[in-house]
Amino acid sequence: MRSHGKFSGVALAWYLYPTEASLTHKYKFCTNYAWCVMVSPSLESYLKVSGWSSEYKSLDKALKHYKRRLGSEKTKENLLSFLKALCKFSGKNPDELVALNVSEASTIVQSFLDDLADKGRSIRYINVALAYIRTFFRENGFKNENELHVERYFQPSRYRKRPEYVPTPEEIERMAYAAGSKRNKAVILVLYTSGLRASTLQALTVGDIREELEKGLDVIKIPVYPEMKRRVPDACKGGIPYYTFASAEAVEALREYLEERKSEYGKLDDGEPLFCSDTTNVPAERRRKTPIMKKTLQQLVKRAALKVGIKRWKEITVHCFRKAFESAMRNNGLDIKDQEFLMGHILPGSQDAYYDYSKVESLRAKYAKIKFFRTTQIDKLEMVKMFAKTLGIEEIEVKIRKMREKDPELDEAEILGKIVREELGIKPLELRKIKLKEKSENEDCEYNPKKFENKIVNENELIQHLNRGWNIVKELKNGKIIIKRKVNRESINP
Repeated sequence: MRSHGKFSGVALAWYLYPTEASLTHKYKFCTNYAWCVMVSPSLESYLKVSGWSSEYKSLDKALKHYKRRLGSEKTKENLLSFLKALCKFSGKNPDELVALNVSEASTIVQSFLDDLADKGRSIRYINVALAYIRTFFRENGFKNENELHVERYFQPSRYRKRPEYVPTPEEIERMAYAAGSKRNKAVILVLYTSGLRASTLQALTVGDIREELEKGLDVIKIPVYPEMKRRVPDACKGGIPYYTFASAEAVEALREYLEERKSEYGKLDDGEPLFCSDTTNVPAERRRKTPIMKKTLQQLVKRAALKVGIKRWKEITVHCFRKAFESAMRNNGLDIKDQEFLMGHILPGSQDAYYDYSKVESLRAKYAKIKFFRTTQIDKLEMVKMFAKTLGIEEIEVKIRKMREKDPELDEAEILGKIVREELGIKPLELRKIKLKEKSENEDCEYNPKKFENKIVNENELIQHLNRGWNIVKELKNGKIIIKRKVNRESINP
């Protein structure tokens, strides 16, 4: 049985082109490549905390309570964050807060929550704050008749302060290919086809999937386990161990990304994060040991969505891929219990105790039948063959075989394209292409002081320029954006 446990114009350039320069305060590194997220030193200092203890007796009791329950660093950080905010609001330290009578304490806490609401915090945030604060007081005698008299904020069903857009499989596929790097492509495909939460993706190491990759499997198992919390406190939500899988498309992208990593850094050690930082603002040795930041994950998916022209790109978050994963499983008819397990959920009632998750290969086979994308590469080739036949091209398979014998280095897609062009008499302007290529190569060898062209555009013009190869440089205070691209000698249109 498993354990339970609005973007302004100015914000756009910053949000789409992230930096991971401020890494050293958040991650600590060890010689054996272990890395983990640290609770903010300022929080611990303010509340006199060391590990799971505090010099404030009242806080020490609350910390011991949470340590017994989950021992989650993220839970600890949440408690300290909310309590520090309450202390600053009230002008009292933790011990002084619990020395108040029920009426006084209730008044302060209610005023604190109302202040959060006035500052625009979401209902969910306010109610979570109340839950932590109420537990703190309960562990210090505020129970039963001494319970705090504080009103929760009403949260309607399906309440969301921010709108959300879950991209379609077709949009996700386009996003992956427009993501800008092999790492980003792999991130998007793994997020979608595994349903992993952002924090769990951060916590994955090379060692977690090395064996599955080395076996040459098309579909690989991705383990999720409580020990991940030592690296990223949010990982493995609720301390519930489970596993999920990554699809053939995601695995192919992963292999390409890791090969690129190896060519850059050399051998990859098991303790290194699976998805590392790509910032150039820190040394390479530090970079390879630093996991991709959660903010970077959010930024890269929004940037990819913008580049492929999704109108509601601002509303796409990393969590949306988890919802897309759930939809893919449901639409492909996967058993509801298997769906819940692969999502990392506890099955209701006694179902969890009787669910057999030990048969990995059986579940892998079921998972492999899920079609995450409407068309695979094979489907696309078959579609081209059918199209070729409708154009009057006969014996397509025979012609493919003969051309493969003549030029074995061509793949099937290239052979099909060549056959169609030859049969229909489509002749590309080879001479013009050769001349352009020679001109380009000659100019690349010469000194060219203007390798880039710059332009200032409005936000509503941005998407069409990004699709033409322009990149964001900086956003101006008036909301306009400076963009640049490498000089394209073949292009006439801007």
